[in-house]
Amino acid sequence: MLPNAALSRRTLLAASPALALATPALAQSAWPSRSIRLVVPFSAGGAADSAARVITPHMGQRLGQNFVVENRTGASGSLGGNEVARATDGHTFLWDASSHLVNPALLPRLPFDYATAFTPISLVVAFPSSIAVKNDFPATTLAEFVAAAKARPGVITVGTQGNATAGHLGLVAFARRAGIEVIHVPYRGGAAAAQDLAAGAIDAVFTTLVSAGPVVEGGRARFLAVGTTQRVESRPEVPTISESGFEGFESNEWAGLFGPANTPPAVVQALSDALVEAVAVPAIRQRLVQIGCVPLATRPDDFARFVTEGRAAMAALVRDANIRAE
Repeated sequence: MLPNAALSRRTLLAASPALALATPALAQSAWPSRSIRLVVPFSAGGAADSAARVITPHMGQRLGQNFVVENRTGASGSLGGNEVARATDGHTFLWDASSHLVNPALLPRLPFDYATAFTPISLVVAFPSSIAVKNDFPATTLAEFVAAAKARPGVITVGTQGNATAGHLGLVAFARRAGIEVIHVPYRGGAAAAQDLAAGAIDAVFTTLVSAGPVVEGGRARFLAVGTTQRVESRPEVPTISESGFEGFESNEWAGLFGPANTPPAVVQALSDALVEAVAVPAIRQRLVQIGCVPLATRPDDFARFVTEGRAAMAALVRDANIRAE
């Protein structure tokens, strides 16, 4: 679930006065006094990492210090999370995604509590999920895909970017909604799943547009639908799952900025303002759209509500579907 487009537009339109007020307050403080460390608990070159590297240079200019992006992968993103949860230097932050909501339900023995260890700052971008099929799969629409799955329950293989990822959870939710049974094939990343799709090793993928896009563009697979409730700017020809017979269905990956617990409000405000300004820059927004993102840059209160509601929803889905960590 994501804040609606109207909320995003209001956030961006309302940003200018806040930005004008933020500079004097920031100037009066010592923050930031050095480079800002941004921990990304995912691999370099992935969707979340790519968005961070597009946005943070402008944020650094705005704040007067460079951002140093550091990839700290492992344990479903919790290793990177632990780095930030323990940080006390005031200059270390977390660029996290849906695992932030799922991990509490999957990894109960973590050395920190996701609910209390972080300060939500902004839901920065969404990465629309997509359903794509191999070229010789006998379906050109989502309805035909569902019909094929119902005709052959437990036979059709669908790859995702990994166990308990946004793609896996989205696939589970969609299969339940559609009343179908498919075989989940987890990969180490959406790009790997897409490559196997292109090779014909699996029938379909439920992963981000960013991951599936290259094999579709190369003519080796085709999209059936996207997981947003409105068509995506970068792929206007692809219908949504919602308009394809499953009204209101939504499943997307996302990236958001968190600080450690008790991050000072002035620092939260400064980072939020810098993000809103960066995402409003036409060249940055265009680049985000090009790589398959939906720019959002929500304010801290909206993001905190999104995180709280999302954590509860993911916990219920993990429990009901009996999903286990690998």
